[in-house]
Order: sequence, then structure tokens, then C-alpha cells
Amino acid sequence: MKAAILKTIGQPLTIEDIPEPVPGAGEVLVRVLAAPVLAYAQEVFTGQRHYPLLLPLAPGCGAVGIVEKTGPDATRLKPGQLVFCDPTVRSRDDALSPDIMLQGWVAPGEGPQKLQAHFRNSSFAEKMLLPLENAFSLEHVRSIDPAKLVWLNTLLVSYGGFLAAGLQPGQVIMVNGATGHFGSAAVAVALAMGAARVVASGRNEQALNTLVHQFGSRVRPVLLSADEATGSNRFREATEGSSITYSAYSLSEDEAMNRKRFMEAAEGPIDCLLDILGPIHDSAPTRRAIMTVRPGGTAVLMGGVQADLDIPYNYVMRNNLVIRGQWMCPRHAPSLLVELINSGLLNLEPFSVSTFSLEQVNQAVQYAHDHGGAFQLTVLKPSSI
Repeated sequence: MKAAILKTIGQPLTIEDIPEPVPGAGEVLVRVLAAPVLAYAQEVFTGQRHYPLLLPLAPGCGAVGIVEKTGPDATRLKPGQLVFCDPTVRSRDDALSPDIMLQGWVAPGEGPQKLQAHFRNSSFAEKMLLPLENAFSLEHVRSIDPAKLVWLNTLLVSYGGFLAAGLQPGQVIMVNGATGHFGSAAVAVALAMGAARVVASGRNEQALNTLVHQFGSRVRPVLLSADEATGSNRFREATEGSSITYSAYSLSEDEAMNRKRFMEAAEGPIDCLLDILGPIHDSAPTRRAIMTVRPGGTAVLMGGVQADLDIPYNYVMRNNLVIRGQWMCPRHAPSLLVELINSGLLNLEPFSVSTFSLEQVNQAVQYAHDHGGAFQLTVLKPSSI
């Protein structure tokens, strides 16, 4: 079978013939119809992002495909079924705290590296081997283009965050970093899950306008300045030395004005924050966002912020805040998200795809780098039926 192989960091991928895997117990072989090419794939392949990878390998991060063969212990999956291939592979010998890797993408630590040594090649290939539990049936949405269904890979990130937050219908949600690829998808997911309003913050005015145009008045845009994204605040003159005492913690002028602004956009308290900012080196935007959440609310951190986060101890304790991290999604999430799509609550129509053949993999990586914004996804099509 053919695969796009990354042999050396910093070198283009090459198309090669590699042996077809044979599924054993607990495994499934899938013919890959469509695979996402992440916007930052170029940064991974050039070494700008230092992702632990056992080279050479066929990279990739998730896929949609057709089951070809299963191991002897498969009871539900059968050849010919359309499936989503979840890249989040977990070790099976510790149910409480399993080692986790993203197949073909990142395997940090000794345990994940062992997983990667076996499930090494991923979706930039005509076929891929993966654990049985990572293949989720898409038979009931088979009428949807497989390339479009690849958006599941992006949507599952924020869906995992909202599940971690315990999002309830009717709540008010804030998405910090709503104008990016993952953030804009988070807005769509929150609305599909029944959020009353979604406060969408970001620096790209055009992208914010697109969110409002696409989803209507339940989206409340808040345009941030470049200064706000690097820690300074343009609202100081509006507060003139005022402060707000809030459960034994005095908010600074900037914090007070920031909260007021976001609550006005939300038309009331903010129940939940999903912080999904990219790899910036300043935690101030995340801190300010957390300080907007109501007492008893939840903040979920899922972004790539590369800085320490300083949050007042008394503020968190006295306001009963929950601040938690979430990497990817729980194992059952793909099945639930597919049902949101099948029911019509989550419409994939706004989400565009640009497709490339396996032989065009390097062009696809460059295209994804140049077109990685809101509602844009580059898709590789290694094989066809």
C-alpha cells in the first residue's frame, strides 16, 4: 500500500510502498478515505513544534474510512462499514490513568512512545491500523461526504471541553479565542449543545462577523485589540480609579472593566469559559477571561498558552470556581457528537473542505498552513472506493 512517509524532520514527505498491516486481537484495518491536514502540520514536520515522533512514519491525526479487516474479537465492526478513526489512543493496562498518544502525531513520554511503536503509521496512507475502540461507526451519516465528516476531528476538541465543563442547555458560554480554527468550531458546538448565548472573543473582526452571520444573535462577539492580546488594557481611562470588591478579592480596574464588558455582551453572568487560545507566550488573556466567570462557574483550559497562569487563591476558593484542564475528549465522545450531527443540531454545512490526493501531500501541508482559519479544513484523500 502507498503512504506519505516522514523520514526526517525538516524534509518533505515522500510517497512510498509499505507493507499492509494485519489486524490482530483488539485491532482494525481501515481504508482511509479522508484525513485532516492540520494547519500547523508544517510546523510539526519542520521541527518548529517539537513533537515526539518515532521516524520514519506515516503521520496524520484522525481519519474517516471503510473497515477492511478486523481482529478476531470484534463483535460490532464489520468490513464495509464507514467509520471515524479517533487518533486518541489510550493504553489498556491502566483504566484510571492511561498513557495517551495521538496516533501519527504526538507521543510525549515513555508510555505513549510504546503505543506509538506499535500503532506507528497513521492516516497519511491508503490504509491504517488502529485499536478497535478507536473506530466509531458512521453508517447513519453515510450520506455526508467523508471529507466533510473529517471535521469531527476538530469538533471533538471543544466537545470534549464542554463535556468536561458539564455544559447544560440554557447556559451562557464564553469561547476565548473564537476566531481561530478550533475556536470557531467551539462556537458551533456550544450552540448545538443548547447554549443560550456564546460570547465569542477574538482579534479578527471579519471572523467574528462571520460567526454572527452564520449562527445569529445567540453569538455575542467581543473584538479584542492587539494590546489586550498581550496583556495591556485599553479601558483604564473608563474606570478612573474605581475598584469592585468581589468575595474578598478586589478586582483591578482592568479586571473590573473587562468583566463588565463581557457581562454586557452576555446579557448576564457567564457560566462557563472555554479557553482555546493558540500557542502564545502570555497568560494574561486567559487570566482575564477566567475572572469573567460567575461564582460557581467553570473554566476549561484546552489551548496552547506557553506561560504560567497566576490566579488569586482566595478568589478561586471564595467564588467556588472550577478551573480544569482537558486534553482531547473522553472515549465515548465521538459517538455522542455523531448523534448531534445526525439529529441536525450540529450542521456541517458552514464547514468547508479543500481536498488533495495522497501524491499532493506536500502541497496539502503548505495549503493547510496558508488556509487554517475559521471554517477552513484541508483534507487528504489517500484512497477512494
